[in-house]
Amino acid sequence: MMLAHDTHHGSGGLGPVVILVVVAAAYVVAAERCRLEPRGWNSWRTVSFLVGIGLLVLAVVPALSPYPEGDFRGHMHQHLLLGMYAPLALVLGAPMTLVLRSVSPPIGRAIGRVLRSRPVHVIADPVVALALNLGGLALLYFTPLYEATTHSTALHLLVHVHFFLAGYLFAWVVAGPDPAPGRPSVPARLWILGAAILGHAVLSQLMYAGLLVQIPVPADQRQGAGELMYYGGDIAELLLALALLLTWRPARRREETPAGRR
Repeated sequence: MMLAHDTHHGSGGLGPVVILVVVAAAYVVAAERCRLEPRGWNSWRTVSFLVGIGLLVLAVVPALSPYPEGDFRGHMHQHLLLGMYAPLALVLGAPMTLVLRSVSPPIGRAIGRVLRSRPVHVIADPVVALALNLGGLALLYFTPLYEATTHSTALHLLVHVHFFLAGYLFAWVVAGPDPAPGRPSVPARLWILGAAILGHAVLSQLMYAGLLVQIPVPADQRQGAGELMYYGGDIAELLLALALLLTWRPARRREETPAGRR
């Protein structure tokens, strides 16, 4: 079944690539300035951010996809890059920290007020981030929304923007080095990450079996996409868990001594 989605599977063309190159260049310039300061800048953050940019380029350039244009497995491959792998790499680049170190104090204070605002507190809750992530997938695949995106370039683009933003938000609040308001403890975030792994596994199994999903594509493509979602999602979430554990610094308990509390 040939749908309008086939004609814009990797929609965006050259425009998004140019934007991504500009963003990457701006990051490198700012990182180099910070590196020359006494506090310096971790080069691995720059590498991670550039890897994230590269993954986004792979996602938006159709010629770089390993699947034929219009293949539903290509859609899932794109989703994994946009919603899981690229956001994690970008988040580990600590872009907000770099911005705060690069702008003037008044602008930095304004950004700080935004980050401390009530709306940001709400969406920065890991449970809310998880709901936006899994809820978006369920809405796309268990309702007529996916078929609607095959007939509307604007809707198709909007869904991909949601994939990216929801994925970035989840990676940021779970394991990002940038500060997040009201971030819970590491054990609590590990439980939330476990819920994400379970949710993705259930969605991918339902997709593979063709249960409840509304995806008008050949069965072999749907099953292949389900496998990609299952295994590719597991790898991405294990990488997210590793990033979270590497930032874990357990608080040491105070010890009682005969001379008093030490």
